[in-house]
Amino acid sequence: MPRSPTEYVATTMVAGHGHGPAASIAPLSFWGGYDAATGLIVEQRHPSCGQSLAGRVMVMATAKGSSSSSSVLAEAIRNGQAPAAVIMRERDIIVALGCIVASELYAIDVPVVIVDAAAWDAIGQAGDGCVIAVDADSRAARITIDLP
Repeated sequence: MPRSPTEYVATTMVAGHGHGPAASIAPLSFWGGYDAATGLIVEQRHPSCGQSLAGRVMVMATAKGSSSSSSVLAEAIRNGQAPAAVIMRERDIIVALGCIVASELYAIDVPVVIVDAAAWDAIGQAGDGCVIAVDADSRAARITIDLP
């Protein structure tokens, strides 16, 4: 019997609504590490190389890399090859900027939220098999996890 959805509060960096299967990944630089045309992680040394983030809720503690990552992420959003939402443990202005630019230029919203340690642990325990919905506005954000 499926379990009831679990909800957590988060802090909004970029407002929007997104949902999809979870994709928990190690820190990634979108510049040189992500293909904006295909949605695939292409960094050869990344543990998730070859994995698609398109339409998934990306769960990543921190980002790494260049400020150019924001332009690659915005292009992936324009191409429909970006994560549906981003959940992070630490604020990252470069990831947020890519989503803000896409919202302004292409009217496509990809929410970015920050969670506390308890929510981070719960999301990690739920794993990649769960479906996550992120609803974020300028005041607050809510994350709903549906376990299989």
